[in-house]
Amino acid sequence: MLSFDTLALFSAACLALTVTPGPDMLLIASRSVSQGRAAGFASLAGIQVGTYCHALAAAFGLSQLFLAVPLAYDVVRFAGAAYLLYLAWKTICSEGTVLAPAKGLTPHSYGRIFRQGFLTNLLNPKMALFVLALFPQFVRPQAGSIAVQILLLATVLNLIGLLVNGAVIVAASKLAGRLSTGRRPSRLPQYLLGSVFAGLACRLALASRQ
Repeated sequence: MLSFDTLALFSAACLALTVTPGPDMLLIASRSVSQGRAAGFASLAGIQVGTYCHALAAAFGLSQLFLAVPLAYDVVRFAGAAYLLYLAWKTICSEGTVLAPAKGLTPHSYGRIFRQGFLTNLLNPKMALFVLALFPQFVRPQAGSIAVQILLLATVLNLIGLLVNGAVIVAASKLAGRLSTGRRPSRLPQYLLGSVFAGLACRLALASRQ
């Protein structure tokens, strides 16, 4: 089992990284603005399950594939970018608004939002490289199973992410409430979410492995 000092140092590193605005926080906040608090937590849950998948991949050495085979990294990267562009197009081009759907338009279910968050995280190879770069620094071979240690570190990362992003979700959902009180439903949250998806797609497509 990892020592308290190791977990404390890892927690501090995770906190510093989590409070820094990044793609996950932007996606969660925009989803909360567009559809409310529950949708924000559904998106966060999907992202955190994706984090566990990356941790398992690191534990079994699968993430090393991205370092050894550049083509594998590029395939996953462009697949993720294409998926995000698809989400951007579907969000912006849908009828009505996310806060007030047009008649006959099916609101996004929480299961669908969860899957979007999960796939967005899973198809981001930079997340795999992040886990591969950070986690081994805190793994101690003498402390037992490497896989168990990595999953424990992933749990710590997700708990800190829940606290930080949970606060972001609450704040963003309050903004959503203000946007929905007008006489005419605003399409601004819809455009915001679509722009976030498109921006993340461009960021992922243009990213390097460094």
